[in-house]
Amino acid sequence: MKSDRENILLTGLTCLVILCLFAALRLGQAREGGEMETVVVGFIYEGDESTPYTANFKRAADELRDKYGDQITILERFNVSESAPQEALTELVEEGCGIIFANSYGYGVYMKEMAAKYPKVQFCQATCSDANVEPVLDNYHNFMGEICEGRYVEGLVAGRKLRELIDEGRITEEEAWIGYVGAYPYAEVISGYTAFFLGVREECPSARMRLRYTNTWTNYNLEKDAAEKLIEEGCVIISQHSDTVGPAVACEDARLSHPVYHVGYNQDMISVAPTTSLTGCRINWSPYVSSAVEAMLRDVPIEKNVKGHKNGLDVGGGFDEGWVEMLELNHIIAPEGCEELINEAVEAFMRGTVHIYQGEYTGTDPFDPSDTIDLRTEYKENSTGSAPSFHYVLDDVIIVEED
Repeated sequence: MKSDRENILLTGLTCLVILCLFAALRLGQAREGGEMETVVVGFIYEGDESTPYTANFKRAADELRDKYGDQITILERFNVSESAPQEALTELVEEGCGIIFANSYGYGVYMKEMAAKYPKVQFCQATCSDANVEPVLDNYHNFMGEICEGRYVEGLVAGRKLRELIDEGRITEEEAWIGYVGAYPYAEVISGYTAFFLGVREECPSARMRLRYTNTWTNYNLEKDAAEKLIEEGCVIISQHSDTVGPAVACEDARLSHPVYHVGYNQDMISVAPTTSLTGCRINWSPYVSSAVEAMLRDVPIEKNVKGHKNGLDVGGGFDEGWVEMLELNHIIAPEGCEELINEAVEAFMRGTVHIYQGEYTGTDPFDPSDTIDLRTEYKENSTGSAPSFHYVLDDVIIVEED
């Protein structure tokens, strides 16, 4: 027969075991219900904060830090070569990153190779379209804002400015030329400037476009030079899909000798072109980045946690999910009614009633003349993925200039 001391000890041990089991159960329930842990988050950028594209992408990292505080550690690598990011990626993995974001298309092939090598790390690649292409890896993802929506809306503003210049007698209908500084003849660039041009034409049907490529994402001097040549060729509004403020500065410098205005991208450029910069648009990377990190903290699949338009391991979004935003409107030089014009267009996109790539136009693939398109049948951008896919130069109305 056990002594009283033995009974007391046995009872105490039993209670202790029960308490431990209860605590373990509660911990499991808390984890299943979304208990936050900690995660190391890595970013690699093709530029630094002096370039609008990288500065805009870095905003997502800064907002992530503000939102999660001590729950995350952020490691960043700037000015990483698109052709050789392996060292930076390996460093981030070895320093404990559970998730890594890369901001430029050129990193895609290397990010996917690293995903295959490190299956416990999540690799999230912006602007690519290979996440759903074999080999499909559960830890490799694509994402991008559907920026054609923003391009189209800023095109409406540019078109209204052209109409104002015509009505005031400062230019004629035939002089309604817009210029565009593009980085490369990739679908991402072509889709964007086409959306911009079709927005312009909604307000100014006589508009035509001249285009110059710099064949680099980030080169202030080349971008500024391309814009200056377009201005010399008679363009009165300049826009861009390139990563510096060079085109905006070119417009500001030319304003006294030539009526010219600028429409920007990624960041407000009114500060460098206060008398010529009309407005702009940007991708807001935060909805995806924040939701992907939250998925890591909650231990759930990224695509399950992100709000957007989903295609397998690829997610995108437009104005409706806050992935695309308009930048400040320069009220000093913007035509009357532009704020209402912007608001109405954004609301129309959110209702799904805008059809960008549609009209009495034909287009040709710049790399394959046998590949053509007739936009009397609407082309639906981003229907199968977040990365732009429209790759046709519109015949007769868009001219690609070469030196």
